[in-house]
Amino acid sequence: MAAQELKKPEVLAPAGDRERLEAAVQFGADAVYLGAQQFTMRAGPANFTPEELTAAVQRCHDRGVKVYLTCNTLPREGELAQLEAFFDLAEASGADALIVADLGVFQAARRRLQRTALHVSTQMGVLSSLTARALYDLGASRVVLARELSLEEIAAIRAKTPAQLELEAFVHGAMCMSVSGRCLISEYLTGRDANRGDCAQPCRWKYRLVEEKRPGQYFPIGEEEGGGSYLLNARDLCMIDHLAELAAAGVGSFKIEGRAKSAYYVASVTHAYRQGVDYAAAHPGQPLPDWIRQEVEKVSHREYSTGFYFGRPGQCWQSGGYLRRWDVVAVVEESDGSRLTAVVKNAFGPGEPLEVLTPGGPPVPLQAPVLLDEEGQPMDRARHPMQRVQIPCTVRLPAGAMIRRPRPDASAG
Repeated sequence: MAAQELKKPEVLAPAGDRERLEAAVQFGADAVYLGAQQFTMRAGPANFTPEELTAAVQRCHDRGVKVYLTCNTLPREGELAQLEAFFDLAEASGADALIVADLGVFQAARRRLQRTALHVSTQMGVLSSLTARALYDLGASRVVLARELSLEEIAAIRAKTPAQLELEAFVHGAMCMSVSGRCLISEYLTGRDANRGDCAQPCRWKYRLVEEKRPGQYFPIGEEEGGGSYLLNARDLCMIDHLAELAAAGVGSFKIEGRAKSAYYVASVTHAYRQGVDYAAAHPGQPLPDWIRQEVEKVSHREYSTGFYFGRPGQCWQSGGYLRRWDVVAVVEESDGSRLTAVVKNAFGPGEPLEVLTPGGPPVPLQAPVLLDEEGQPMDRARHPMQRVQIPCTVRLPAGAMIRRPRPDASAG
């Protein structure tokens, strides 16, 4: 990357369920992280049953992809009796590592596990070489660094820790307003405990001010007129333009946030970082091609920032909600070089500007002057999710490639 001798970092993608796992693997992840039915910080996604977990690990290993299983909640006393069975599940599934956020759980896992490596979650707040080395001495093979660190601080940690200790850091996705994700706002306002995987994300809500003696009158907070303020709403992290700096600082695994995001998000962002890492490694010192940078703009996201990597962020809050510039309209099921069959996700019609997100290179423009139903009859519009449509196409496309279009009310980004 910044120099030829730097080892190419791992691209680590989220997998909230089987569909998102397939997207991560197909679009270039070196490793995935996922959760089972217990002890996971993302309770919203479907996650994986014991049988699904074993099958997922086998599927990934067959493709040369590693699997890291999360055990990153902060368990209460009544849950401790379930830990040993969970450790046994992790080992039996063949997962490459267990991601742990609690020191007591970490020590219990170290005693129980025979083959599975131990990674320390960002929830543990590793901010210094002293902590990183202590965790390595306790048996950690990797630490997921706190999101509050700068690149300069990461480089100092790398210089003062054993080379065998791997350093992982988030490079893309939602940023928690709380220090290393240790948040109580959700539990306080809704009874949903963020430290047990059930965050209601109240930091994303719109807030207004109420004066005690004027109940029912709501006043916007902030400098902009009208609409209230998202005063707790952090921008999303995006480091696609700084891959060489991350690698030079010693980050060996580039982690993408988003186990609760869509399969399209996983595919597009994983693809961007896969292609970005490969290009930066092959062309040190050169800027990324525009199409790679644009890929992260084609998913639903908040305004982007570089977080804390270049020092304390300035204007890191954002004034509004998500930016949605593109929609997935169908997923390719099969393609023979003359016609493709796709499963509809969102309504679209003939003649609309389309392109295909496909593994391994830039998006492919797709002209669809006609749409045909399963019997080969022309359609004026594909309206129904899960219906199959046929589109003339002279490019052979892989199953799982995603057909998308720019939203008519937004620029392509």
